[in-house]
Amino acid sequence: MNSATPPVPLDTHVELAIGGMTCASCAARIEKKLNRMEGVAATVNYATEKARIAYDGSSVAVPDLIATVVKTGYTAEEPAAREPEDAPAEEPDRELSALRQRLIVCALLAAPVVLLSMVPALQFDNWQWLSLTLAAPVVVWGALPFHRAAWTNLRHGAATMDTLVSTGTLAAFAWSLWALFFGDAGMPGMRHGFDLTVGRFDGASTIYLEVAAGVTVFILLGRWLEARSKRKAGAALRALMELGATDVAVLRGNQEVRIPVRLLSVRDRFVVRPGEKVATDGTVVEGDSAVDASMLTGESVPVDVGPGDRVTGATVNAGGRIVVEAASVGADTQLARMAKAVEDAQNGKAQVQRLADRISAVFVPVVLLIALGTLVGWLLATDDVTAAFTAAVAVLIIACPCALGLATPTALMVGTGRGAQLGILIKGPEVLESTRRVDTVVLDKTGTVTTGRMELTDVLPAAGVDRRELLRLAGALEHASEHPIARAVAEGARADLPAGPGLPADPGLPAVTGFVNVPGLGVRGEVEGHAVLVGREKLLSDAAIELPPELADAKAAAEARGRTAVAVAWDGEARGVLTVADTVKASSAEAVRDLRALGLVPVLLTGDNRRVADAVAAEVGIDAAQVYAEVLPEEKAAVVARLQGEGRTVAMVGDGVNDAAALATADLGLAMGTGTDAAIEAGDLTLVRGDLRVAADAIRLSRKTLATIKGNLFWAFGYNVAALPLAAAGLLNPMIAGFAMAFSSVFVVTNSLRLRTFT
Repeated sequence: MNSATPPVPLDTHVELAIGGMTCASCAARIEKKLNRMEGVAATVNYATEKARIAYDGSSVAVPDLIATVVKTGYTAEEPAAREPEDAPAEEPDRELSALRQRLIVCALLAAPVVLLSMVPALQFDNWQWLSLTLAAPVVVWGALPFHRAAWTNLRHGAATMDTLVSTGTLAAFAWSLWALFFGDAGMPGMRHGFDLTVGRFDGASTIYLEVAAGVTVFILLGRWLEARSKRKAGAALRALMELGATDVAVLRGNQEVRIPVRLLSVRDRFVVRPGEKVATDGTVVEGDSAVDASMLTGESVPVDVGPGDRVTGATVNAGGRIVVEAASVGADTQLARMAKAVEDAQNGKAQVQRLADRISAVFVPVVLLIALGTLVGWLLATDDVTAAFTAAVAVLIIACPCALGLATPTALMVGTGRGAQLGILIKGPEVLESTRRVDTVVLDKTGTVTTGRMELTDVLPAAGVDRRELLRLAGALEHASEHPIARAVAEGARADLPAGPGLPADPGLPAVTGFVNVPGLGVRGEVEGHAVLVGREKLLSDAAIELPPELADAKAAAEARGRTAVAVAWDGEARGVLTVADTVKASSAEAVRDLRALGLVPVLLTGDNRRVADAVAAEVGIDAAQVYAEVLPEEKAAVVARLQGEGRTVAMVGDGVNDAAALATADLGLAMGTGTDAAIEAGDLTLVRGDLRVAADAIRLSRKTLATIKGNLFWAFGYNVAALPLAAAGLLNPMIAGFAMAFSSVFVVTNSLRLRTFT
């Protein structure tokens, strides 16, 4: 009998804003403490300063989670619910301003100390006492955040980057105080040189005020640049949240009443004038216009809309006045869902980051041991206290693992934010690993490669029949039907007729009487005194009407190209053939070329017949051997699994409910944002714009983001691995070590910011 305890269901989720973290070690400590709680699974992100927690709501409450974080030495609170226009900007700016002020004051005080210590020609009698006067505020007040954090961590039995910085700077300052007050360093006329490496000096006459002050300034500079860069990294998400309109003109009776967007309700009707933003997702009920969705989807060409068309909140009305009926508000809008998806992705952790977190968690205690070992080793080898102390301080300062903790989250923040600007939503960081391995991309045909709508593609009149007359009569009869093919003919007729030479501005479609729908065959009725039939060839043959050879050949040729042919007859004679098809999107062929350029093998998957599938594949450039036709909806996932069984790593692009299982089965699912909610939910990446070319962009962006993460980690690991032995060997002055440590963090964040230029 199995007596194992069943896993606790983690049915409740919360996100906490964490305060007081200064490095990746802090995040690792909080995460470890939270995960030790029964029924809790937590992820803490240093870059976003948030904790995402899944927990058993029956045994754990949010105050318990907050209490655990507080006991660990940090602060935690639930982010207040906010509207997009209330995105928090002031608090980070205030923190950044305070850090900048601290940096400027410390830099002004430390600069003379560093110059006096490094340039003997500038040294005058009692210069060391002026250095002490200037350096003391820097070490005590300027480095106070490090000392405070180190003390807090010490009380909780932990060590972080602040422990290393605080220990190093205080040790250098304390040594200097001892040398000045109890040694020979305070004597008038004392002179002091500077060496890039550890030198041999008389400990009683050696001061390290320039190290204590200089390292503090370098690390404050690194913190400030890091904070600025992190703010830039999150700028795309903030911009996304701020896209929405702030107020809206709602129709109350015949009056327009302007109210805040947050008070808008579903089914409210509101007015959008030219140049205004659409307040929320809805349907146009009055007016015609063009909507610019470039800020939301990256699509630069405005889209024409009219009554019955859907519009999305935050898009801009670029044409005439329209009235929209609200379909969703608040957190249910596409803008809110996009922002939530980006935020979730930025708060998640890629597999490579988890490795970095594990290293950061043990790195600081190991460095403290290495510093102690360096001190003892130098003392035993040289009996030189000054050199031993200098090398140990250099080890403490250069080993701070800031770059390691920033390597992954900053690249992830910038990459996902840039993706959102381009209409690409990356669901989570684990998606990035999948894009690197993918070698096959399966494309659903309908709605992905094609428009998903039947359209009139050709009009073939019989000899002596006027093309305009053929369209008018056939379009009028089909207009009375709800069949997709009938709608395509009717819409094509209405769109095509005004374009003919010498036609009036809008001839319209004539009325129909005696309309009859013949199931499976077509329709018949009377139009302008003519007995008209439109449908399959059998509908005409049942009425003893035969297609002439030229129309029969045209029909066969159209069907050979995968199109549907509709025969038209009136008054007992065949008058022409109309062809309709689910047309290929203009961008699909280019998209297939882009996917091939990425080293992917494109595969077409459809439930349509083989002839139609082969025609579409040939048009977009997919090999006939890579076409799977006549596949039932429930069999699509099986086709993906079969390809995986052949050793392929498969990406799937789809948009329908029947694609959801295949999207979930694939190693990487890309859902078209113009498709169904089920498909979007099942996908790993959402392509907001419904343009297949964006699929290639999404894979390129994901791969570039992953490459940036790996480059950052290589630099961070390589820096620490190379720098520690140099410092322990006495080849680095502590102040140079402080500059190098600050530079490494800035380098990693700046490298991540390059993703903002992705196109």
